[in-house]
Amino acid sequence: MSITNENELIGMQQVSEAVAHTLKKMQAYARAGMSTKELDDYGATILESFGAKSAPLLTYNFPGCTCISVGHEFCHGIPSENRILQEGDLINIDVSAELNGYWADNGASFVIGIDLHQHQKLVDASKDILNKAISHIKGGVKIADIGYLIETEAKKKGYRVIKNLAGHGVGKSLHEQPDEILNYRNKNDQRRFRKNTVVAVETFISTTSTYAEEENDGWTMTGNKGGYMAQHEHTILITDTKPVVLTRMNGIPY
Repeated sequence: MSITNENELIGMQQVSEAVAHTLKKMQAYARAGMSTKELDDYGATILESFGAKSAPLLTYNFPGCTCISVGHEFCHGIPSENRILQEGDLINIDVSAELNGYWADNGASFVIGIDLHQHQKLVDASKDILNKAISHIKGGVKIADIGYLIETEAKKKGYRVIKNLAGHGVGKSLHEQPDEILNYRNKNDQRRFRKNTVVAVETFISTTSTYAEEENDGWTMTGNKGGYMAQHEHTILITDTKPVVLTRMNGIPY
């Protein structure tokens, strides 16, 4: 969406605060021995305290309030009483919501407890690359150039990017134009970021895979060549200079 007045800015700030606060609290709450359903229920309670409604539930009738993916699951993991978090697990939580007609989206990957399986390096790479990508976004910058930056930085760190997952516009609905803010450069994409628009920028940094494939449950996605993936996401407002990171309080460094 384009921000055209103060009320729209306040609306986006409020929903962004709701999803960012929820994500941060869920990260702090997650621990070994807990089911992903328990973690999701906790997140649902926090969103409700803001008066916000789960975006995946509203938009897609997703079987959960938030998406929680563990281990080899890349994204869209369904919260389950049977999925118990283990020490050292790589987990991703994606929180998006609607509040008073405005929508925001953010997500983060992190390690449960002690980093027994050496996932932290991948997590840190994803955070660092998102930070760098956001710092280069302003009105007039080519969307494809940010994709090139993300893929180049991933390769420098020994990783790959997932090519069929992407960031997107957000604001009056969960997914808006510009769609497909990719993690690589599409040479045919001549679009540019526009001042005063709101987008959700995400990294999809992988150890071995380059595409995500849907599992039999119709939601969960895993890698075409296995491995692990880390994702981090901020909702930002584009300006003529540095973007305003609306979900800044989620704890993803920027």
